[in-house]
Amino acid sequence: MDVLYFAWVRERIGLPKERVETTAVTVAELIEELVARDDRYAAAFADLSALRVALDQELAEFDAPLLGVREVAFFPPMTGG
Repeated sequence: MDVLYFAWVRERIGLPKERVETTAVTVAELIEELVARDDRYAAAFADLSALRVALDQELAEFDAPLLGVREVAFFPPMTGG
C-alpha cells in the first residue's frame, strides 16, 4: 500500500510517500511496524493525539482495519481560519 506523510510528519520521516508491504491488520499495527523501522518514525508517531489518519482519502480511527486499503495518509489536525 502507499503511505503518505504530510506537514511535520513528512519532515520528521524525511519522505512524502512510500510503498509499504505490511502484515498489519489495523492502522495502529501499521504504526507499530513503522516505528520499529527507525527513530525517524518513532519521532513522527510519538504522540498519536497530534495525528490524524485517512484511508483511501476518508478520515479514519487508528483501530480501523486495513483490509482492501490502497492508501494511508498521516497528517496533523487541520484548523480553519
